[in-house]
Amino acid sequence: MAFLERFFRDEQRRLDAGVREALPGDVVRLSDGATYYQQAGPPRRQPVILIHGFSVPQFIWDPTFDVLTAAGLHVIRYDLFGRGYSDRPRQPYDKALFMRQLADLMDALKLPRADLVALSMGGPLAAEFAFRFPKRVAKLALIDPAGFELGLPAAVQALRLPLLGELALGVLGRFGRRSLIESMLTDFYQPSQVTLDYFVPRYQEQMQYRGFKRAILSTFRRGLLDEDLQVYQRLGQGGKPVLLIWGQHDQTVPFHHHQTFQQLVPQAEFHAIPAAGHLPHFERPELVNPLLIEFLAGSPA
Repeated sequence: MAFLERFFRDEQRRLDAGVREALPGDVVRLSDGATYYQQAGPPRRQPVILIHGFSVPQFIWDPTFDVLTAAGLHVIRYDLFGRGYSDRPRQPYDKALFMRQLADLMDALKLPRADLVALSMGGPLAAEFAFRFPKRVAKLALIDPAGFELGLPAAVQALRLPLLGELALGVLGRFGRRSLIESMLTDFYQPSQVTLDYFVPRYQEQMQYRGFKRAILSTFRRGLLDEDLQVYQRLGQGGKPVLLIWGQHDQTVPFHHHQTFQQLVPQAEFHAIPAAGHLPHFERPELVNPLLIEFLAGSPA
């Protein structure tokens, strides 16, 4: 379906050194392409790696990154392939790709072990990484994790079909662009105008670089938003310390799924966040950040 990418008219720019040189972070060349990341805090501490979700890149951690760093933690955040300022390799966007990316990133930064903090789709990715590389993960903090039945409408499910997804997001360019943004905004419980003025332009920035929509479609088609209870069952059996945080008004991954998660991961410490949707760390950082700091700065696992 590469020929259809010419219809992604709003993806006019290429990610290159000129774009990335103006950014505050760094770029490292990994086996599947360049990865954009930021790190801060004392390197002597065990690192904390922040993993974002399906489509919003690492800026989703803006309310978290500096606060954790100020608490004395060594914090790293990065863009998953296909998002933000990381490359958009031409290959399936499946678990294997994202597992390699994280393992390669840790190798490149010489990080033998880390704590993982993951949001939404990042949740099953972090849990899978802990299963595949148990010695490389100490603790996991999961925020509104995906991996549960979402009840997606038929129109969204249809994007899995070859050609139809490209047509919806490409040929109908304005519709595709608007639908992605509108879908992202439903993650909020009550977004303020200030939040929207800040959030939407930063989200749109990544959409102008070639390969974004291809990556989004491939990720969806490879099932990374599908139910995946086994990954949490294995996390529970592994016995690693787990912190679970969930917005009580989450409509993206509904709040009631926390019950299933707790059954599968009985060692999880659970906190419900009031007046928050799918992004409680963004909407209620005054509640979420102290929980993260207490969990991550506590006794090492």
